[in-house]
Amino acid sequence: MAKIGTGAAAQGKRTAYINANVLDGTQGMDVLENHVVVVEGRHITDVAPLADADLSGCETFDLKGAYLLPGLINMHVHLAGNGKPQKKQRDNEALVKKIMANGLTRAVAYRLVAEYARLELHSGVTTIRTVGGLGDFDTRVRDDAAAGRLEAPRILAANMGISVPGGHMAGSVAIAANSIPEALAQVEAAKAQGVDLIKLMITGGVLDAKEKGTPGELKMKPDMVRAVCDKAHELGFVVAAHVESTEGVRMALECGVDSIEHGAAPTDEVMRLFKERKSFLCTTLSPALPYALFDRSVSCASEVEQFNGNMVFEGIIANAKAALEQGVPVALGNDVGCPWITQYDFWRELCYFEKFVGASRSFALHTATLRNAQLAGIGDIAGSIEAGKEADMIVAATNPLDDLRALRTVKHVIHRGRLIVKPRVKRKTAIDSELDKFL
Repeated sequence: MAKIGTGAAAQGKRTAYINANVLDGTQGMDVLENHVVVVEGRHITDVAPLADADLSGCETFDLKGAYLLPGLINMHVHLAGNGKPQKKQRDNEALVKKIMANGLTRAVAYRLVAEYARLELHSGVTTIRTVGGLGDFDTRVRDDAAAGRLEAPRILAANMGISVPGGHMAGSVAIAANSIPEALAQVEAAKAQGVDLIKLMITGGVLDAKEKGTPGELKMKPDMVRAVCDKAHELGFVVAAHVESTEGVRMALECGVDSIEHGAAPTDEVMRLFKERKSFLCTTLSPALPYALFDRSVSCASEVEQFNGNMVFEGIIANAKAALEQGVPVALGNDVGCPWITQYDFWRELCYFEKFVGASRSFALHTATLRNAQLAGIGDIAGSIEAGKEADMIVAATNPLDDLRALRTVKHVIHRGRLIVKPRVKRKTAIDSELDKFL
């Protein structure tokens, strides 16, 4: 692979982004008008009004009143997917076996995954947390990007998740563990690959359910969940878990899971467990919305899938609302890779958070930046625009506090100090036009 140029970040130059309206990532998200942000190498060294900024030795980049805010952080990503709608369900396990069958097909697949990572970055997402992928591709992309061999966001990678035979994504982006020893062996394998977290697939989902009212059936037994959590914590990893039923959430929290991915209709006991365990909820409204709200002639969903999609969608909304009301931390991810969910569309999740959960625009932005960073364990280096942090920033032409759709197309991306002047994002207009109906 060719070495990616790193511009000012590699040369150690001082760059001053002037005439910026800064949204710094804090909860209030007040606009700091006519500010300067100074970047040296890959770090921010100063944020100040133009009159107070030290621009000595700086190369200036005039933002001309545009809005400068922290890069977005997508907490639930599957890098192997492109979001292409499906007219009928495909055999993911057979497809992955074919992709990973030989060196040539694996090389082609890796290049696609790397391109999807680049697309995330160019869309304004400067950090992603992957929660199920092909082999060790996610850590490889992370490491290749760190070495300057390709463009990608900062990646917190889980590589393949752990499921059970017949469980969610078993055999595709998750290993099907037949026993506790097999599950623990996968934890050790993930550690050897250098992962940042462990992912469990505890329940089924909308596409796993065969009957109405049965999405989120428990697939993984509590003793396996507990054993994996204990081993992961012993090794210093946090555990994220796919869960889409109330019973699944309760069991996952009791067994030591650190984050619930998706969620379900809450109970008092569930909310108590969230608080006692200091776990957080990663809300993902995007993947269920097409199944719940699209006309079936568009989504190609069966009647069962539409019914269950709506059930999961409403459960995720209810869980998010209860979490916010009771002070349980909430993160945002969009489960990118699911049908209709592309690698460039994380901004929609913020819009849905506002529309369906009732979050303010400022809180949605705060959640997708500094709050996500804190919950991912990187709040000391990312998520806000302040001196000492890495320079992960995006530039929007208009104020996203007036309309979050301002994030659909970003003018510039700055990642670890490197400026991408003209981000390249090729959109799938048929997908965009359908999803736009629900903004």
